[in-house]
Amino acid sequence: MPTQTETQRKATASKAAATRRRNAAKRSQSARRAAQTRAQAELSALQVAQSQAERAVLIPVGAALTARDEVLEAVKPYTTSRESAERELGKVQRRVATNLRKFERRGNTARNRALREIKRRRTRVERELRQRRNQATRLVRRNGRQGRREAETFVNRVQEQVGSLA
Repeated sequence: MPTQTETQRKATASKAAATRRRNAAKRSQSARRAAQTRAQAELSALQVAQSQAERAVLIPVGAALTARDEVLEAVKPYTTSRESAERELGKVQRRVATNLRKFERRGNTARNRALREIKRRRTRVERELRQRRNQATRLVRRNGRQGRREAETFVNRVQEQVGSLA
């Protein structure tokens, strides 16, 4: 292997040192980027937790304010003047009376529908009972006639046998 001159050795050493510096800079930059990413992820998780905590506070506050506004709007006609309060009470009474009439009509309709259904079922059951009773009566009559014939045949046979013995 040929020997290097001093100048060549220095040049090679400086090239190697430059490569080491570049690699170290790359590693350092990569580590910095990773640290930034970790910090951003932690910050992001922190922001999510913070926004959830804010929502947990803001939702009930908003609901309470909305309910307060609704109550104020509902009470306003009654607190403005006596005439407006009487007018509002009259409206409420008419609305209640109207709703009561609706409920009464609906209940009456439901009752009538139920009564019709009960009558229909009773008629169906009575018809089915009549049919079964008629079938049973026919069966008893038919079996009664057959039984009588068989009994008469049996009696005649027994009389013949008794007569042949005598």
